[in-house]
Amino acid sequence: MEIISTIIVKLQTPMILAFFLGIFATLIKSDLKFPDGMYMGLTIYLLLAIGLKGGVKLSHTTIEEFYRPAMAALYLCISIPIIAYFILMKLGKFSAINAAALAAHYGSVSAVTFSEALSFMDAQNVSYEGFMPSMLAIMEIPAIIIALFLVKSKAEDGSGSMKKVLHELFTGKGTVLLVGGLLIGLISGDKGLEQFGPLFDTPFRGALVLFLLDVGIVTGRRLGDLKKAGFFLMGFAILFPIFNACIALLLAKVAGLSLGGATILAALSASASYIAAPSAIRIALPEASPAYYLTAPLAITFPFNISIGLPLYLTIAKQIYGA
Repeated sequence: MEIISTIIVKLQTPMILAFFLGIFATLIKSDLKFPDGMYMGLTIYLLLAIGLKGGVKLSHTTIEEFYRPAMAALYLCISIPIIAYFILMKLGKFSAINAAALAAHYGSVSAVTFSEALSFMDAQNVSYEGFMPSMLAIMEIPAIIIALFLVKSKAEDGSGSMKKVLHELFTGKGTVLLVGGLLIGLISGDKGLEQFGPLFDTPFRGALVLFLLDVGIVTGRRLGDLKKAGFFLMGFAILFPIFNACIALLLAKVAGLSLGGATILAALSASASYIAAPSAIRIALPEASPAYYLTAPLAITFPFNISIGLPLYLTIAKQIYGA
């Protein structure tokens, strides 16, 4: 089957192999670890690179091309946390606080999954719209806000106030780097790309290999928490992303996205945040359990998406698009 061969090829890419090397290093109790600050440096590099390159390509995009995919992305990041919240509450029997924390993570998006989706599309020679990084920026924040409104939880000391959470979200590094990079790329255009391209274009995949190695190390440390998550959450962490991806693919076709753009939107919808959402949840819902909202996205959903999910979503997209 085509999907099996695609998965096998995907598992042989340097990014995926580096991720599993990080997990393996943790399992054998290796002393491998990144220097302090390197993870943050790689995060800043990747987010800014995504924004800059997306901004340049957005400068060639008309409003007519952009607004329908943008509305589809906005619909997804509003509906996904609501659906997740009620599934986790009604079927999973999670408390309102833990359900909201998980809904925020699964409603928001992963920049690293997005980066891997771009690399996967390039490796498969599948073209996609240049403005897709703007979809990442659109989908990162709204789901977190909606999940917090659903639970309506505020800490007694005021640390959970919505004002503080909104400040954290809109001034966080992810938002500033993505939106700032998009604006820089949009304003500077092709002339700007000539200047920053040598640093932010060609070396991008190498930086992604390093980043995924570190993510693998972090993931390996959380594998022991899987038993705390329970079978329901393990199933949810795989099946819910697939459901979201399928809905995204249908909306993408209606919105006029190409096959590649639809697959990337599906990957975004299937991903779960572990940069923006955790910091907001720590402030707004300190009672929520990290064993749930960190373990499921990082130890289950992320490895599934980058190894099996992306080839699966591309295969489903081809069926929907008749390719």
